[in-house]
Amino acid sequence: MYIDLPEKRYYSIGEVAKAFGVNTSLIRFWEKEFDVLKPKKNAKGNRKFTPEDIKNLKFIYHLVKERGFTLEGAKIHLKEDKQAALNNFEIISKLEDVKNQLIKIKQHL
Repeated sequence: MYIDLPEKRYYSIGEVAKAFGVNTSLIRFWEKEFDVLKPKKNAKGNRKFTPEDIKNLKFIYHLVKERGFTLEGAKIHLKEDKQAALNNFEIISKLEDVKNQLIKIKQHL
């Protein structure tokens, strides 16, 4: 899945949910379920996601929504074979980025 977010240090939960096409409640739920998600919270309790959190969210989204893992299965997959799966996911993400760039170039012609 191609996520189009501007380069920033922190993203609000609304921006993240809109980019992924899900509700903010799902993002909050995944935050509780997965230990790798650690958004910063300000004094009011607003969550601010770092680019590293976005990367982890993309991987969780890929496992749960695209590949059909259950939450328990995704947790196990993250713990056991995280590095190999993450390498494959990064390759897939880069190829999708190249594909989207080529599509944009084709549209401009």
